[in-house]
Amino acid sequence: MSIFRPKFITFDCYGTLTNFQMGKLTREFFADQIPEPERMDRFVDDFSAYRYDAVLGDWRPYVEVLKSALERTCARWGIKYDDAVGQKYYDAVPSWGPHPDVIEGLSKIAGKIPLVIYSNASNDQIDFNVTKLEVPFHEVFTADTFKVYKPRFAAFEAMIDTLGCAPEELLHVSSSFRYDLIPAQLMGIKNKAFVNRNHEPYCQGYGATEIRDIRDLPALVGL
Repeated sequence: MSIFRPKFITFDCYGTLTNFQMGKLTREFFADQIPEPERMDRFVDDFSAYRYDAVLGDWRPYVEVLKSALERTCARWGIKYDDAVGQKYYDAVPSWGPHPDVIEGLSKIAGKIPLVIYSNASNDQIDFNVTKLEVPFHEVFTADTFKVYKPRFAAFEAMIDTLGCAPEELLHVSSSFRYDLIPAQLMGIKNKAFVNRNHEPYCQGYGATEIRDIRDLPALVGL
């Protein structure tokens, strides 16, 4: 991507900016039931897949999405589901801070280009995580805001309409193709950056510029 000065830079939050620790917690919570590392890797992947599947339908509170995905994963693995464990995941989210590169990268852009977040989190979680990013955001949207989760097109439509801009005026930044960059491309958001956090591979054909971390982002917008 050549240097592009967008009207807004829009971000995914968890995984991209905030250090998403769902896999780490899973390895802690289920260490006794699944002691083998290779089997644990598959369990973590299955839980991730069920969380993705759970946001493709009608909106429901994120705590329900999370617990439903965990219950389905446990059922697949023949493990008894414990609702208290599901709640522990949800309660842990507000404690997560940013990746070490994030504050440095964002601080070079904040105040020059408006920064926006659209997150699949709930409203009672997101403020704690955004505060830890230490820069001002123009808008922080969640699935609660519009009652729709990414990757559904309605999430991007609502964000674009509320910002009052054209898709071509945005730069969308995410570490996930399946949640963000593929639907963004299909919605006409031509300018995209993929932050390689090593939890999803780069996907050719969707027009995203791969960057190592958020410290590489200012150069894409001429800062």
